[in-house]
This record gives sequence, C-alpha cells and structure tokens, in this order.
Amino acid sequence: MEQAKKEMLAAAGIDAEDALERFMGSEALLTRFLGRFLEDASMDALRGAVAAGDWDKALTASHTLKGMCGNLSMTVLYDLFTRQVALLRASDTAGAAALMPEIEAACRKAAAAIREL
Repeated sequence: MEQAKKEMLAAAGIDAEDALERFMGSEALLTRFLGRFLEDASMDALRGAVAAGDWDKALTASHTLKGMCGNLSMTVLYDLFTRQVALLRASDTAGAAALMPEIEAACRKAAAAIREL
C-alpha cells in the first residue's frame, strides 16, 4: 500500500500497517473488507436503538461494531465502541448516548477515507 494511502487512513483512525498484517499483506482483501464496513447495517441499528432508548439493541450493535473495528484496525472507532459497550454494560445509558456525536464524527471520517481507497 502506498505511503500516502496509509497516512490518509491513519488520519482517519485506521492503522493500515496493523490491518495489512491481519490480511496477510493483501491490500485488495483489506480494501474489500473496509468496504464491507461501509455496507454494514450495524451503525444504523445503533443510531435507531439509541434514539428509541432500546439499550439491549444498542449494546448488541455497539458490540458488533467494536469487533468489526477491532478486526479492521479502526483504532479510534474501536476505542469509542469499547467505551460505549462498557457504559451500556454498566447501565450508564446517558453516558453511552453522549458518545454518539463523537462516534458519528469518527465514523464519517473513516468512511470518507475508505471511499478514497
């Protein structure tokens, strides 16, 4: 992967070096899986669950996103979802909901970088 792409991804909170290791050095495979992140419905499910106050569904969606972001080395989002999952498990729904603007911003930033690949 070109250094410029790695830097663009890093600026969006994605550790390209670590991700490439997970994908056996295959840029094509990594790009395909990052694209699947954009198509996944879990973020919409999280938004809807938080808006509806359905905290069980919010926990499921946030936990799914945490795992996905961890596997894709999306470090900023992984950290945010890790925090949100912990808050939801502790029944701190206000704290979990308060993370949504930061999660949304990080999601937009990562999605924009992925679309540029």
